[in-house]
Amino acid sequence: MSHVSQAPSTSKRDSAKNSPYHLTLYVAGHSPKSRLAMSNLHQLCETRLSSKYTVEIVDLLREPKRARLDQIVAIPTLVKKLPPPLKKIIGDLSNTEKVLVGLDLYDESGEVILSSAMEPPP
Repeated sequence: MSHVSQAPSTSKRDSAKNSPYHLTLYVAGHSPKSRLAMSNLHQLCETRLSSKYTVEIVDLLREPKRARLDQIVAIPTLVKKLPPPLKKIIGDLSNTEKVLVGLDLYDESGEVILSSAMEPPP
């Protein structure tokens, strides 16, 4: 097992910029909404997070106890566990801007990943 040590960061953005994203998607089998959420998550990760992420898919039909343990009340639900804070998005993840903002996802420059239509005013 290897361990990588980094100097402490000075800001939330620096920390988020250097941390891999740990995402968990809770689904119910291969329902249309579950398949759409998995596809949208895959596209979002590949296009916005490059290789700085891990994804766990939890099928609540196979692991129903995880719903209670992880406090999942609706499906599909995406949970960002790292970097903090923990965030949850319910739905099929088809509105990319809402997902990016809702999960506080940052790009490599440390800025929140937004489309040009969603950029905050100067």
